[in-house]
Amino acid sequence: MQRLFRLALFSALFVLSLYGSALAADAAPGSAITPQPGKVLIKMETTKGDIVLELFKDKAPLSVASFLQYAKSGHYDGTIFHRVINGFMIQGGGFDITMNERPTGPAIKNEADNGLKNTLYTIAMARTAEPHSASAQFYINVKDNRSLDYREKTEQGWGYAVFGKVVDGKRVVDEIKGVATGMRGPFSDVPLRPVIIKKVVVLSE
Repeated sequence: MQRLFRLALFSALFVLSLYGSALAADAAPGSAITPQPGKVLIKMETTKGDIVLELFKDKAPLSVASFLQYAKSGHYDGTIFHRVINGFMIQGGGFDITMNERPTGPAIKNEADNGLKNTLYTIAMARTAEPHSASAQFYINVKDNRSLDYREKTEQGWGYAVFGKVVDGKRVVDEIKGVATGMRGPFSDVPLRPVIIKKVVVLSE
């Protein structure tokens, strides 16, 4: 009887050890959000969930440095995705929940000639028609937007500078792109229920 009890106990412990290994294996995909030396990772906490982005400081040093400065200063905290166009992009980083625009620092040089493309789930600098006018606002592509890529150093050909990509939270991006939108004052494509960026946290740089 004691031998049977020991065998049962051993079997139970063996099963538990296998179950624990399975749990560890299931957790592996979450490693994308673990701080990694040499990589710039930021977490954007939104009311729809978290989005983790890797920023490419080697390809877009000015854009990444500018974004990190705004993130560390708290500029993005409490801003919204104020322009959402399903099948195009989601834009944020400039306005608060009352549609008041946050003050920004000087514009930076356009780095769209860095070889990076406006493909699905990449993040890029938003700007006006003037090529070198980007400051704090950004957008995340929700499709491949080749028309936004750099072609030549002209007003029409400069394109929009990509400086990172989503590495975790693509489901959140997909949820945001599908929200209902409408007019709000002079602004169009504004989510009817605000999608708020609660905080932007630098995980590693």
